[in-house]
Amino acid sequence: MSERRDLNPQGLEVMVSSSFVNNIVPYPLATLNPMLKFRRSSLYAYEWHSVGSPSNQRPSFPTGTSNIMTETVSSFWGPVTSTIDWCETNYVYSSYIAEFFNTLSNVPCILLALIGLINSFRQRFEKRFSVLHISNMILSIGSVLFHTTLQNVGSGVKFQHHADYPVFLVLSACPSERTQQSDETPMVWEMLLYLYILYSPDWHYRSTMPTFLFLYGAAFAVVYSQLRFGIGFKVHYVVLCLLCIPRMYKYYIHTTDVSTKRLAKLYLITLFLASMCWLGDRFFCKEVSFWYLNPQGHAMWHIFMGFNTYLANTFLMFCRAQQLGWSPKVVHFVGLLPYVKVQKPKSQ
Repeated sequence: MSERRDLNPQGLEVMVSSSFVNNIVPYPLATLNPMLKFRRSSLYAYEWHSVGSPSNQRPSFPTGTSNIMTETVSSFWGPVTSTIDWCETNYVYSSYIAEFFNTLSNVPCILLALIGLINSFRQRFEKRFSVLHISNMILSIGSVLFHTTLQNVGSGVKFQHHADYPVFLVLSACPSERTQQSDETPMVWEMLLYLYILYSPDWHYRSTMPTFLFLYGAAFAVVYSQLRFGIGFKVHYVVLCLLCIPRMYKYYIHTTDVSTKRLAKLYLITLFLASMCWLGDRFFCKEVSFWYLNPQGHAMWHIFMGFNTYLANTFLMFCRAQQLGWSPKVVHFVGLLPYVKVQKPKSQ
């Protein structure tokens, strides 16, 4: 990461990472404060440290920088620095967990993915389904880490000591969406896996498809770690989701098994409910904040999407087993949780 040094109008030496300047803050320092967006619970903490002078001595910054907000969070992880903060009060139940319900709600997702993984091993499905369930778990674990810490490990701005102004100012975190890559990149990888499972049976050049998707996923991870996509990431993810719809619909209309069609309908229901929870939490947080109980929309989104993903995987496993002539059927564990049971020909 390249850095550049300069003196602001007050003579304070400034060391700024170029990516931070390009993505967030225009240079010089005088424009820093107006560009910062302070939101509820999104704290960008600044700490003053005296170097050879009384602790209350601060430099006289240019107009527009004298009212930089100083906030701290009593938590194990430090101030909240993520660019996204959901409609849940932070650090209420534990100083180690920023968003308690948003973190805990990932546990069912991990367990469902683990159940799917075990079943794919027991029924000896192709490795693609094992990788798919593992990717589901990785995505949920990444979500746990994000909601536990609400941290961005991003580049920052550092104001070094100067003889005329013996003060050391540290910008402990900066808003940078690319530092949420551990949560968002697995989302893209997961969709690439779904595209492979859906389209590979009819792909004429089967050896090229996994290679292409692998290179695409790797290239995306590298580019996304360096550039801020913003709304571009969401558009890209939605496009990948839309590419899955035609093939999912084709599988649905060619499936005559009633139980399997029920899986597809439950998939759509859980997707709708999850979307409503996500939208409500994202756009009606101000109204929800006045309610006696927070409905925890984002946590409910996690739970519904956990079941949604499990249902999608089960549906795809049934369709693939049918293609391979494995005589699949949908059975239920304890009469509730559906899974695929196959009867392979003796030759296999």
